[in-house]
Amino acid sequence: MNEPAGTGEERLLTPGEVAALFRVDPKTVTRWAASGRITSIRTPGGRRRFRESEVRALLRGDGP
Repeated sequence: MNEPAGTGEERLLTPGEVAALFRVDPKTVTRWAASGRITSIRTPGGRRRFRESEVRALLRGDGP
């Protein structure tokens, strides 16, 4: 899932990784995705992944 640097693919983060960055519960991250606060990508298995660039932007305060 997570692509190495230099492949042209953006790194995708799990809800747990995003939660750790924001110091919230992973379920909170899932609720943010459901409400549209952050965009999620669904894997073929139905799991959510988040673009690292969007997460970093939110951490900086650049997001919605």
